[in-house]
Parts: sequence; C-alpha cells; structure tokens
Amino acid sequence: MNFDDTPQEAAFRAEAKAWIAANAPKQYEEELRKILARPHRLKGANVLEVAKAWQKKKADAGWACLHWPKEYGGRGSSPIERVIWQQEEGRFGKLSSMFIIGHGMCGPTMMAFAGEEQKRKYLPPLASGEKIWCQLFSEPAGGSDVAGLRTRAENKGDDWIINGQKIWTSGAHYSDYGILLDPHRSELCRSTRDSTMFFLDMKSPGVEVRPIKQASGQSDFNEVYFTDVRIPDPQRLGAVGDGWNVSLTTLMNERMSIGAGVPTGFPELFEFCNSLMLGRRPRDREPQRSLKAGELGGEGERAANTPACARSRRCRGASVRVRKTRSASWSPDR
Repeated sequence: MNFDDTPQEAAFRAEAKAWIAANAPKQYEEELRKILARPHRLKGANVLEVAKAWQKKKADAGWACLHWPKEYGGRGSSPIERVIWQQEEGRFGKLSSMFIIGHGMCGPTMMAFAGEEQKRKYLPPLASGEKIWCQLFSEPAGGSDVAGLRTRAENKGDDWIINGQKIWTSGAHYSDYGILLDPHRSELCRSTRDSTMFFLDMKSPGVEVRPIKQASGQSDFNEVYFTDVRIPDPQRLGAVGDGWNVSLTTLMNERMSIGAGVPTGFPELFEFCNSLMLGRRPRDREPQRSLKAGELGGEGERAANTPACARSRRCRGASVRVRKTRSASWSPDR
C-alpha cells in the first residue's frame, strides 16, 4: 500500500501541524507524553478544565469532530483527514479521551435518530466540549447484557417515568447529558419486553450519581440511580419499542470510535521495543534483533499510525447506522 500523502492531504497536514504548533497547550506536553491513555490529573491544573478548553479552542477554529457535518459542529472533512489530524495532534489528543463516548457513540446515535432541531441544538455543544455525554447501559443484575436490563420506562402521556439503576457508567459524575436504554412492557403484548432509547439531562430531578472508588484511587465509573425521573417523549430516540436497533447503532459506533481513537502508537511501540530488557540487556543490544525505523515501513509515524484499513470507506471514520432488519446489516451514515 502507498501511504504517501496526496498533494491535498499534504496541504491539510501542513495546515493542521501549523495550527497545533501555535495553539496546543504545550505546558502539559511532557506530562502527556508519560501518560499511556487518559490523563487523570495534571500538575497545577484541573484536567477537565484543560481538556474542555483545548476542545473549545479546536471547535472555534474548525478542528473539532472533523468528520461531522458542519451544521452539527464538525468540519465535514474526509475520513483520511481525520486520521491525519489524529497523527498530528499526537499526545495532545489524550485530552480528548473524556469526550470519546459523546463524540464516538452518543453523537452518531443522535445524528441517526434525533429530530433536526434537536441535532442542531445538542450536537454543536457536544462537539465543542462544552457539554459532555455518557452512555447509560450496564446494570448490576445484567452487566453488559442489554437483554437483562431491569430499569423501567413507563409511559405517562407526553412523558416517560424512569425508575432503576445503571452501573459502571464512565464519566457520569461530570456529564451533562446521557443516552439511556430502558426495557418496558409492550402495549401490544404485555408478556413481551420491548426497549426504547432516550436521551436525558443528567441534572434532571431524581437522577443520583455515586462515583465508584477504584483500587487506583480514581473514580472513573459510577452508579446512577433513577427515581421517578421524567423524560419528555420528544427526547425519545427512534420508535417506541425499537430500542434494540438504536442500541445496536450505538454499539457499532462504539467499536469504530475506540478502534479509530488511538492518536499515536508507533513512536511508543518503537521506544518500548528498543528499551525492553531481555535478561540484563536492552532489547536493542541483542544481536541481529535491533529495530530500525526504516525496517518498519520506512515512513515512520505515517506508515505505522495509519490503520491498514484507513483507505477503506467502512473503516475511515464514517459513523455506522444499523438498518431495521433481523440481521445486523449496516451502511455508512451520510
């Protein structure tokens, strides 16, 4: 495969590189370099505030959620331009980790199923990092088995009343909105369990968030309790009883966003391989085993960071929407 930039891609890369060099929060660069994934703290700063400020700066300059349509806060860029941006943003992209659920899962679900007015209202603040979203799926009794959920949504005229509990909800303690999957009894057949997807304001009366203290001392995950939480029917995503199809759309996008969300990789892998100790000697001192950048593609970061399927339409950032069929077929969202 030829991983060389086209002239258009080279121009885009140069523009992105110049903007990042002039605007990135370089005072945190060294700390971010040492962090493998999401930063939990930064010296002398609130990591959430730093992340939101960086995301807002990107949004104001047109660099947020590049593959999203412009009217929803994106740039309307091609998928390969998204890959190039991630390469150039590098370690500063770690500041965007707290937005991955909103940008990669909730946002595409909203685009697929929300009304146009709602999309124009909720998506731009999500893209800019002003509002953070979470995903309310897992439960204590069912774990990640969405067919075993017990939280209930009861239809009361123009509203739905939610009662139940979710668990392991990443970022719920700092999220502004969330998407919620609730089973309920079908109005047509009382013995049948349907499901419906909603989005809700996490500050709604009756929503209680309890952070879970981990062995690391961090509290990334949460328990979320719902006591007579009222959700207006216009905040329903998809048809009543069609929550399984809507949730499949979310989960398909989750896999794509996680797979495409690694901004770096080759430099860290190369450094690891050359500093790995085998016995008492570093890996790079082993005879005939030393790694050289030229042997791994010749183009360093470009060759190793770009997924092998980066030029495939299905793997280059298009959001996924599951068609309403018995099979899990899908097509790129336009």
